[in-house]
Amino acid sequence: MSNSALEKITATGIVPVVTIDSPEKVIGLGKALHIADISIAEITFRTAAAAESIRRLNKEMPEILVGAGTIVNINQAKQAIEAGAQFIVSPGYSDDIVKFCRDNDILVVPGVTTPTEVQYGLSQNVEIFKLFPAEISGGVKMLDALKGPFPQAKFIPTGGINQNNAADYIRRPNVLAVGGSWMVPPDLVSIEDWDSITRLGQLAVAAIAQ
Repeated sequence: MSNSALEKITATGIVPVVTIDSPEKVIGLGKALHIADISIAEITFRTAAAAESIRRLNKEMPEILVGAGTIVNINQAKQAIEAGAQFIVSPGYSDDIVKFCRDNDILVVPGVTTPTEVQYGLSQNVEIFKLFPAEISGGVKMLDALKGPFPQAKFIPTGGINQNNAADYIRRPNVLAVGGSWMVPPDLVSIEDWDSITRLGQLAVAAIAQ
């Protein structure tokens, strides 16, 4: 499971970071992303709707790779995996979450901002990280600096990435994909403006293809 999730993330190059206030909206969102040729959604555990949204999207749209984001403890990781999450993303590094996901054969992407955290992760045989918050942590310059001492480390930078700078990130050899909410802004999700989300998704796909 974890390898296939990683392959799809790498092939797509974009991980939409979704905050959703009602599970009733998740299928419309999934369809909007799918039309834009983005078959991935990271549903953040920032609302009470997260677990049920993952469950519904996973069941009704199996073509979408559904993950869980903003996972900060084992309880959330367990809820997400039981709901069908196929990858787990954390804003920071947690040994407990990493071990729990590995024990369940689920791809885990812990957050890092420093070389010390990257080195520690590598010592635990973790090689894929979320650089977060990417822009204010040095952005592409930080990624370039990390490439020398840590050639085996790969990143999914998130935080401050948008339509205008996504291409700069995806061009880095140590970047697998970029994460962000610019193509799934919460205000458009809230009012179910799926046409606008599809257009933003299409623009995002075009941006990273440059």
